[in-house]
Amino acid sequence: MKRIFNLSLCVLSAALLLAACGKQEPKTTAAAEPKEYLVGAEATFAPFEYQNEQKEIVGFDVDVMNAIADKGGFKIKFVNTPFEGIFNFLAQGDRDLLASAITITDERKQTVDFSEPYFEANQLIVVPKDSKVTKFTDLKSMKVGVQSATTGDEIVQKELGKSNPNIKRLESATLVMKELEGGGVEAVVSDNGVIKNYIKNNPSEGFRFIADPAFPKEYYGIAVKKGNAELLAKVNKGLAAIKADGTYDKIYAKYFADTAK
Repeated sequence: MKRIFNLSLCVLSAALLLAACGKQEPKTTAAAEPKEYLVGAEATFAPFEYQNEQKEIVGFDVDVMNAIADKGGFKIKFVNTPFEGIFNFLAQGDRDLLASAITITDERKQTVDFSEPYFEANQLIVVPKDSKVTKFTDLKSMKVGVQSATTGDEIVQKELGKSNPNIKRLESATLVMKELEGGGVEAVVSDNGVIKNYIKNNPSEGFRFIADPAFPKEYYGIAVKKGNAELLAKVNKGLAAIKADGTYDKIYAKYFADTAK
């Protein structure tokens, strides 16, 4: 009996030894690829965001956002998004970021969180060269074109009245300028970077711009969903880095070499 018992122990020990030797270590999972964040931008607002001949979204904001993502250690993909309703795309989770020449305002801060400012802007008035307009208040009895839901729209509403039928709202800055070309409006109010770019590239249209001191300074920011502190920190980290190492200045010079900061 003792021999049988000892033999059983040997067999059991051997079985346990083999089981231990044959045990596989748990597989280590490879590090997950960084998430690709979707960036909403209305690609009809040159030189900030527009489509090239290959239908790719390019421009100042695109270059800045790509540089921020590179320094912040995350991946992005731009998605053409209409400006009117752009904040709804963010709120619903269809976009993670908005980089579309968006002015930081107290009203917008109630529904989104903004990065540190990355561009200083102001509104300009555009009129035909023979127009007698010299200041913003001259527009009170005129037909004025604006892009819907922009700060230009808000400023004109305050001066002319929200329900004034002389305010013509269109969905893009391109369409607003086409309306001026066709005589559908007598003046346009829009962001300085867009207006200067348009006049520079369309000299034959015979337009001029007016900078009225009554227009306040505006600052563009990159928007994230309210409360998304983690993504906002990544954006601000990248923005600070490109300002510190000169990358931002190089991008700015590429698009606004003849424009004072």
